[in-house]
Amino acid sequence: MARPSKYESHVKPKLNLVESWARDGLIDEQIAHNLGIGVATLYEYKNKYPEFTEALKNGKDDIDVQVENALLKRALGYTYIEVTRELTDDGMKETKRVTKEVQPDTTAQIFWLKNRRPQAWRDKQDLDVSGDLSFKVSLPKGFGDDGDD
Repeated sequence: MARPSKYESHVKPKLNLVESWARDGLIDEQIAHNLGIGVATLYEYKNKYPEFTEALKNGKDDIDVQVENALLKRALGYTYIEVTRELTDDGMKETKRVTKEVQPDTTAQIFWLKNRRPQAWRDKQDLDVSGDLSFKVSLPKGFGDDGDD
């Protein structure tokens, strides 16, 4: 009788953890270690079990998109509605609604531009200078003479 796969006992019950570990930035080798399997087995499971691949993908890709969206939102600025509620005898009642504005953040803008358009925005620019760079210096009369004037 064939031995049951370690996937069923060690991996499948932990798919939420796998997604969380991927979201936290763990690499495949670390995830394999946490699951108690070898890296080659992890790659085998990625090919064999779509739900495992999906958990890894969701942890890595979706969170990256969310962070990119949040960074862009912060870079451009945004408005939101702040709602104040107070407990009254009739329960929670909305007492105030205020539209607030978050100003664009220049640090987020710089970070975005340096990463999205490095040719134009990175700190180190590669400049090509060509042509004749020689120059002539003319000294005032008497400057640098050894004699007394």
